[in-house]
Amino acid sequence: MSHSKELSDISKPIVLVGAGKMGSAMLQGWLARGLDPSETIVLEPQPADDIKALKIAINPADKPAEAGAIIIAVKPQVAGDVVPPLKAMTGASTVVVSIMAGKTLPFLERALPNAAIVRAMPNTPAAIGRGITVAVPNARVSAAQRDLAHRLLAATGTVEWIADEKLMDAVTALSGSGPAYVFLLAESLTKAGVAAGLPPELAAKLARDTVAGSRELLHRSPLDPAVLRQNVTSPGGTTAAALEVLMAAADGFDPLLAKAIAAAAKRSRELAG
Repeated sequence: MSHSKELSDISKPIVLVGAGKMGSAMLQGWLARGLDPSETIVLEPQPADDIKALKIAINPADKPAEAGAIIIAVKPQVAGDVVPPLKAMTGASTVVVSIMAGKTLPFLERALPNAAIVRAMPNTPAAIGRGITVAVPNARVSAAQRDLAHRLLAATGTVEWIADEKLMDAVTALSGSGPAYVFLLAESLTKAGVAAGLPPELAAKLARDTVAGSRELLHRSPLDPAVLRQNVTSPGGTTAAALEVLMAAADGFDPLLAKAIAAAAKRSRELAG
């Protein structure tokens, strides 16, 4: 499916606030999907060379009176300074999309009263267009604003919508932090392979390609993960012996990951204040 024209019909300026890794990934996705560079504004105190090379306005002196959308992609620690001035560009039709971790809709509404706001949580595979983002709108977001927010967020992967913002702490713990758990799996597999006698380079190659290949199979297959797991597992075989350890009721994957997700969700609630 071609993405080249998906954003070509946007007529009001799209303002990206913060062009770090995630902001840059989104920007590249928008331009690839036909967003007019002349309708694209980036506010970033230290733009990277690849951003400077684009034919877009960077930190212009004249800001639009009413942006079509404002996407806030700065670190949450600077939100208190960065968000309030955005009010000058927020009109009745503007949708504000925040991807700042832990910053709630009420926090954003205090800084931008009367604004239509979407809070979103992407994850790092967004950098290669394979992310998953979960979004929650406030009561002021219209169907048209939600559609625009969806199209902008979909430039880096899949988008799921929820109605209850309280779920965002669990979303953060699962998909937001989740890539780190998968990378840890590759890391741990490498160490275990070395412990079993493999040369470090070979163990790392086998671990990396096994995790990456399994991920691609999971992506392409319509089968449930449990079925894919069972398809690898012969009764009484080597995989079954390993899974007996990994699926132990007391200290296997399930209780360990449940504990990890609970810890991450708790921390997300603490960061939100």
